[in-house]
Amino acid sequence: MKSDVVKKGIERAPHRALLRALGCSDKDLEQPFVGIINSFSEVVPGHIRLDTIAEAVKSGVRAAGGTPFEMNTIAVCDGIAMNHPGMRFSLPSRELIADSAEILAQAHAFDALVFIPNCDKVIPGMLMAAVRLNVPAIFISGGPMLAGRLHGQPVDVNSVFMAVGKAAQKKMTRAELTELEKAACPGCGSCAGMFTANTMNCLTEALGMALPGNGTIPAVDTRRVQLAREAGLAVMRLLREGLRPRDIVTKAAIYNTFVVDTALGGSTNSILHLMAIAHEAGVEFSLRTVDEISRKTPHLCKISPASEYRIEDLDRAGGIPAVMKEVKKHLDLGVKRVSGLSLAEELAAARNQNADVIRHASAPYSPRGGLSVLFGNLAPEGAVVKSAAVAPDMMVHRGPAKVFNSEDEATKAIMKGTIKAGQVVVIRYEGPRGGPGMPEMLTPTSMLSGMGMDSKVALITDGRFSGATRGSAIGHVSPEAAARGPIAAVRDGDIISIDIPKCRLDVELSKAEIKARLADLPPFKPKVTTGYLRRYSEKVSSASTGAVFVS
Repeated sequence: MKSDVVKKGIERAPHRALLRALGCSDKDLEQPFVGIINSFSEVVPGHIRLDTIAEAVKSGVRAAGGTPFEMNTIAVCDGIAMNHPGMRFSLPSRELIADSAEILAQAHAFDALVFIPNCDKVIPGMLMAAVRLNVPAIFISGGPMLAGRLHGQPVDVNSVFMAVGKAAQKKMTRAELTELEKAACPGCGSCAGMFTANTMNCLTEALGMALPGNGTIPAVDTRRVQLAREAGLAVMRLLREGLRPRDIVTKAAIYNTFVVDTALGGSTNSILHLMAIAHEAGVEFSLRTVDEISRKTPHLCKISPASEYRIEDLDRAGGIPAVMKEVKKHLDLGVKRVSGLSLAEELAAARNQNADVIRHASAPYSPRGGLSVLFGNLAPEGAVVKSAAVAPDMMVHRGPAKVFNSEDEATKAIMKGTIKAGQVVVIRYEGPRGGPGMPEMLTPTSMLSGMGMDSKVALITDGRFSGATRGSAIGHVSPEAAARGPIAAVRDGDIISIDIPKCRLDVELSKAEIKARLADLPPFKPKVTTGYLRRYSEKVSSASTGAVFVS
């Protein structure tokens, strides 16, 4: 066992003494050591109950003959970090989470690992660590939050973000806003829509690194604790069988995961994270391949923010197994899974219990997936849009650019009501390097939605949009402005052409004009010159490659 290096032989007597100080018995020292890498936090609603999940995992590990040790990584709540300098730390936290998990696992020589994430960057960060470490591992998330209810209608945190736009236009009173604020998030869990956290938890299940139900069983459901105990039992089987993350996270499994992602119409951030996970696993996967997958995968689900359905509705309809069964002809059914079953065996018992929530493949929302990758002279390396949440009238749009060099500038302009119907709002210098940290921009998009402008105005950025975003919001434009991408050349009034069905994003300028404008720009000056963000901006790659660190 790997843990023998810290517990076997006379030279390890000091190590055993320290382990005994933790309460380890002779039997505990003989058993495999299992690291329980938790992201419990008292400031993240999705993580507040992860201590309960960890206890259930540990009971499963002990029952199967293992010795569990729990430890923690950091976690950022994107909702709380939104629209202030804290959001610049959200994506960069992914690399720290991966690195810290690696450090914990290597320093203590664990034989196997159980990862307990729930919210946005924690899930991909831990998945990156899992494939990097490549010791037997399994994931169990904390589960989604239930939707709130107000006046008989489902509401969630995105409802509150959108209400800010209504309040700014005096279409909602402060008292009504407060009433919504108190009803939107009724308890623990990752925010109740197909936002980034729930998308990634569903995709961890699709990838094969978590047991069925990981993505959709509500946080407060007793099945969640039962699943956590099953995960503890399962990791010991994985250890006995020698099944490791890189046996599971293969090119075929990543392909399957993108099929499920586009069928769900998941968060655009999932593309960024899956690309980073593929990079860690040593799997080459391009944005053009993602586009090819989306073109042939039917779009089957519209979950908030694309509709009034929430994750709890998806769970009742059959969850991710039911979605995968609908698109199984597009999947490699022979991939390995932490369940110990083949994907074909897992899906045998799956049933679609509600064809309104999970449409049959024969009657999809559209014949192509709910995520689209756009290319053109404005995004030579690609850009992404959650086409599932775009109004039909905005799938093709041509309009004058209104350019802002930061999210803050754009938000102030929206609040003042200066954005006009038909415009294309360009928010740049918010990419991985330029932001730095590629901040999410839920505030400007949700404010425009609340003002009823999401079907009249398009937004493009080299930064990111939240998974809760809806409307013609195109993010991850690459190369970014800080790297002298064409988005840096755009000026107010330039005509931008968006054609989502044809996967095109262009500015109506000649190649020579774009080149001349870029040549006239002053050198890029980093916004942050100290601390972690400075180091991050120096090492991070393009969004088109997952915004991973490069040497």
